[in-house]
Amino acid sequence: MRHGSRLGFAPQALGALLSLAIVLNIPAASSQSTEPTEYQLKAAFLFNFAKFVQWPSTSFTGPQSEFGICILGQDPFGKSIDDELHGKTIGEHPVTITRCKSLTEIGNCHIVFVSSSESKKLPEILATLKGSSALAVGETDGFAASGGTIQFTLEQQRVRFIINVDAAERARLQISSKLLALAKIVRDVPGNGKS
Repeated sequence: MRHGSRLGFAPQALGALLSLAIVLNIPAASSQSTEPTEYQLKAAFLFNFAKFVQWPSTSFTGPQSEFGICILGQDPFGKSIDDELHGKTIGEHPVTITRCKSLTEIGNCHIVFVSSSESKKLPEILATLKGSSALAVGETDGFAASGGTIQFTLEQQRVRFIINVDAAERARLQISSKLLALAKIVRDVPGNGKS
């Protein structure tokens, strides 16, 4: 995988990879536990995904412009994502969290988390994101196979993820082979209209 200049895979990515590996092995907590909740873990994943994805330079208006993480639909994270990502940066880009109620609000998003509340609108959402360089992340069954880039799953109470490499290629996103090695890989379902 080519190393990029703007958001390339630098030596600090090793620390991020270790963090991601640790997060992979933490069970999603029950309500009686002090372990991180499912959505605290997913917030950490979103941040760590950004460290292993290279966006086209045209995705940023300047070298220190904001890195937008957007939540489309009902927010399952609550305050946990704000707490988890407060003051964080991706490269030189400060991370911002935006809650979006409609597709018209996702124009400046680098990562779009599509809430399960939007499952009935998924074809429209993915069609709108087609041609953009947004990393589309969701948690509904079939999200990745339908054209989303990353889908969260729960396996034995642990948060895992599926990556659709065709969707990443369409969005002109370069995903580190280290991140791909931690994921289940899928491709678009034939005949679903993705190209």
